[in-house]
Amino acid sequence: MNDLQAFIAVARVQSFTKAAITLGVSPSALSHTIRNLEARIGVRLLARTTRNVAPTEAGERLLQTIAPLFDQINSEVNQISELRDKPAGNIRITCSDDAAEGLLRPMLPAFLAKFPDISVEICIDYGFTNIVTERFDAGIRLGESISKDMIAVRMGPDWRLSVVGTPEYFQSHPLPVIPQDLALHRCINIRHSPVGSVYAWEFEKEEKKINVRVNGPLISNSIVHVMNGALDGIGLAYVPETMARQHIDSGALTEVLADWSPVFEGFHLYYPNRRNISPAFSAFVEAVKYSNISQQ
Repeated sequence: MNDLQAFIAVARVQSFTKAAITLGVSPSALSHTIRNLEARIGVRLLARTTRNVAPTEAGERLLQTIAPLFDQINSEVNQISELRDKPAGNIRITCSDDAAEGLLRPMLPAFLAKFPDISVEICIDYGFTNIVTERFDAGIRLGESISKDMIAVRMGPDWRLSVVGTPEYFQSHPLPVIPQDLALHRCINIRHSPVGSVYAWEFEKEEKKINVRVNGPLISNSIVHVMNGALDGIGLAYVPETMARQHIDSGALTEVLADWSPVFEGFHLYYPNRRNISPAFSAFVEAVKYSNISQQ
């Protein structure tokens, strides 16, 4: 390949001296390279005189055939190099829908407007997807759930879950005082993965921890649909307080067992330890940092 590029350089400028300067070699070394190439091919490619160098018929044919291919390769390499200064490309993220709604949705409009050559693909998944084998650039999970061999960037503050139901629901059902009272209620469950078990509601108060398995008429793998079920009066839901807050403040939902609600470590963006991170992904990581998101 190097010898072919040397031939192209000489054939185009029709001078060993000029081509040698461009390639950073001596004219004699370049002449030796071309002679070796001709010997391997078995055809003379350049006609030489004391004053001129010109492609032979075979050399002209080879030049017209391969020169455009090398030009295309160089063009593609240069375009890739330009990405160092102009972030571009597709970023694939796996996360739960509450993380997408609460963390990604607020920052994406400004980010995509600032970097019009970047596209972001969001895959909603409550399972622990292997981001390496599934070819995701990163995932978003609670800090306590992230493997130690991953790089983690905090995206949000610590948060807690809230048990909520409509005022109309509580008109016909007593308010639960302790978590065990939930056994008497219609509760909306969540199953994080199709083959996994239904999530047991976790509670904590004064260092006392209780897991309660509840029953009810609806199960979903999406926390958004769980909350919608509560808003529709189907039963009680256990959802992130940040998602329920606007409905609690408006009176559409009533929160119970608030003193039993545990606090969880905030969401983090996590990704493998890579030496060469694309400019597009570096820009995305910077945009989703907790300090930056909280200002939006």
